[in-house]
Amino acid sequence: MIVGRRAGLFEIAFALRGSILPSIAGRLAVLLLVSLGAVLTAQRYPAALERLSALPFTLIGLSLSIFMSFRNNACYDRWWEARKLWGGLIIAARSFARQTQGLSPEAREPLLLGLAGFACGLAARLRGQDERAAITRWREVPNLAAAPNPTDAVLAAVGADCARLEGQGAVTAIHLSVLEARLTELSHVQAACERIKATPSPFSYSLMLHRTAHVFCLLLPFALAHALGWWTPALVLLIGYTFFGLDALGDQLEDPFGLEDNDLPLDAMVRTIERDLLFSLGREDLPPVIEAKGYRLT
Repeated sequence: MIVGRRAGLFEIAFALRGSILPSIAGRLAVLLLVSLGAVLTAQRYPAALERLSALPFTLIGLSLSIFMSFRNNACYDRWWEARKLWGGLIIAARSFARQTQGLSPEAREPLLLGLAGFACGLAARLRGQDERAAITRWREVPNLAAAPNPTDAVLAAVGADCARLEGQGAVTAIHLSVLEARLTELSHVQAACERIKATPSPFSYSLMLHRTAHVFCLLLPFALAHALGWWTPALVLLIGYTFFGLDALGDQLEDPFGLEDNDLPLDAMVRTIERDLLFSLGREDLPPVIEAKGYRLT
């Protein structure tokens, strides 16, 4: 993911970190070999390819680029919705911390540490990691091992603590409703993220584009070799980089919660929540900020 600064000409030409190129390098290598084979075939057997026109490939390429743009827009919408949801999670966590400032430190600590555990658990859940271990790093939750949804269980534990404080008279009924509203926002974020995670783009649509892009790029050199000669590999690689790159980028954006270069920086956002909540508790031993290195938050 590009963060914060504009790339220079040298970086645009040679940057690999955050680029889609490493993901498609193997396919481009195969395409280069096919292009060289097409040029050699055109030179040794010119009659075999001289009737193959590039016009059909122009029409197919135009249609393919339009369909790919539709798919990538849909995948980017998923990525952007996920980013807005995590932005809302940060807002809700900060608001909850601010709205509990009137409580005693002993009462606040399990609430805010529970929210830190919720953020860590949600990130682990979306990435298929051990969410129970992520949660218990911040707070112990009764019967967490048996809970079908540990991240929701820690949020329920925080809600139960708030209700207990209302029963003890530490918070009023109105104050409890305000805190419950923040917890409901967090629950909404979790459900929406789970919906994105559990509902990928239709496989048949993606498969059709994958196959069409590969067939198009592998056949294109044979249509160009007779006219372009040894310039064919350069042009075909440029076209292949565009189509294969868009195809691979769509695959990355489709699951915004993964660990690939263009996925959301969940670790950085979780760390932001942790630092904000710990600072609100008066802690000074805050975990370090996750800094941007190159074009990636690591």
